[in-house]
Amino acid sequence: MTKNSIRFRPAEPADAAAIRDIVRAAYAKWVPVIGREPLPMRADYEKAVAEHPFELAVEDGRIVGMIETMLADDHLWIENVCVAPQTQGRGIGRLLLERAEQKAFEAGRPELRLLTNGAFEANVLLYKSHGYTVDREEPFMGGMTVYMSKKLTVTVAAQG
Repeated sequence: MTKNSIRFRPAEPADAAAIRDIVRAAYAKWVPVIGREPLPMRADYEKAVAEHPFELAVEDGRIVGMIETMLADDHLWIENVCVAPQTQGRGIGRLLLERAEQKAFEAGRPELRLLTNGAFEANVLLYKSHGYTVDREEPFMGGMTVYMSKKLTVTVAAQG
């Protein structure tokens, strides 16, 4: 992947089925780990696309990843981020997280927040490698929900 081969665009209602398919494929590997479908696999994406901003990563006309965010009063919430299994490990997730940071910065939100399943160790490590810290852990459906956040550093131009 070259960075130039990935384009980003907002999701449209017609993208809901493709988003659902990518989410189901990306999260399928976690079903045996936690013994059930992760909640994103059961979401209603027609409703979600109508209610929340989604940014899609597109390569050669195919959606290869997406990030769903919501603006809160004091932070940007990342509801879901995933990359199609056949394109994982190529930096697309990092690009999507960077898009969320840019969105938070532009909206004047100094922090990003998300949650993940503690059993998804690769995801927890990915977020940590991008500067997220664990805020708290709570039991959920026989597992552990890990709440994470990242503070954005705002650079101020020197006054001269």
